[in-house]
Amino acid sequence: MAQRDYYEILGVSKDASQDEIKKAYRKKAMKFHPDRNKENPEAEENFKEASEAYDILRDEQQRQRYDQYGHQGVNGGARGFGDAGFEDIFSRFSDIFGADIGDMFGGGRGGSRSRRSPGQPGSDLKIRVDLSLKEIAFGAEKKLKVKKNVKCDQCNGTGAETESDFQTCGTCNGMGEVRQVHKTMLGQMVNVQTCPECQGEGRIITKKCSKCHGEGRYKGEETVNVRIPSGVSSGNYITLRGQGNAGKRGGEAGALVVLIEEKEHDDFERDGNDLYYDLVLSIPDAVLGTQIEVPTLKGKAKVKVDEGTQPGKLLRMKGKGIEGLNGSGVGDQYIRVNVFMPRDLTSEERTHIEALRGNENFAAANKNDSDKGFFSKIKDVFS
Repeated sequence: MAQRDYYEILGVSKDASQDEIKKAYRKKAMKFHPDRNKENPEAEENFKEASEAYDILRDEQQRQRYDQYGHQGVNGGARGFGDAGFEDIFSRFSDIFGADIGDMFGGGRGGSRSRRSPGQPGSDLKIRVDLSLKEIAFGAEKKLKVKKNVKCDQCNGTGAETESDFQTCGTCNGMGEVRQVHKTMLGQMVNVQTCPECQGEGRIITKKCSKCHGEGRYKGEETVNVRIPSGVSSGNYITLRGQGNAGKRGGEAGALVVLIEEKEHDDFERDGNDLYYDLVLSIPDAVLGTQIEVPTLKGKAKVKVDEGTQPGKLLRMKGKGIEGLNGSGVGDQYIRVNVFMPRDLTSEERTHIEALRGNENFAAANKNDSDKGFFSKIKDVFS
């Protein structure tokens, strides 16, 4: 199948300027990018076809050979898009798009790195923060001191003593990558690798910064502010982009991952957004009822205990729990009733208790028997 004319592909005349060629390619690439044409199976081929045409016509020597000999004159040129990913194509033409393909179409930090991107990215850090139950319930602002690689303030992260202390890398000629072309039975294969001399930066430092010794960073400590939302739990984490280790020679900083740890509370037990408090009543208060003060996360509150309240009963305090994560609602506080049983009685106390022993209202055995469920009574019959 005959190849189409490169000028025709881009829609420009043969005497078009480099600026016109660049603008035409940008328009075609944006139009045919597969992410914008997911239902058009021909978009991928149109995209690569336009990229191949621009790769030839943007180079004056390649363009001259093409004008003179046609496609045969550039068969050994800088093509090879057949197996290239879209990120690779866009990163090669970063002078047109001014951004990585991930920035334009929502990609992550992975993929090819443009040679315009300086340095090497920094690594991520993890730090643990212990929170009280009250901080978890209402959210908190925390200032964390983090030991990490920080950007050199003397060279502004470049690693050079001055801005003029750089030279173009002789190995990659400033491209930040080296290419090897191999001929195979299937055609030419292009292997693109990061330049081993400049590590992809395209330039080499001639005089290193006296403070960071060419790293663009040094060991230090910074205070990081982090907002903790209400409702978090142990094991949750918050990721702060750009707050990790500084990158090498101006590279992107890593992330700081804040791991949440919940400290135990002296009074409350947490279950999701609900709280449980153990209340111990005296026998008279449990029998006669009372009004008693209990702690909450916002201070003290009074709770009414009805007469005859049984041990193990739960009293609900609506809305006194924890405000849930991401506005998922506020929990409740539950009061678990326990009754204190005295051990050492005086003779007078024992006399009063003995007087109640035969009273029908205090006959626990009879009360338990009348409250038995159906299956419990059936069990008693066959036992």
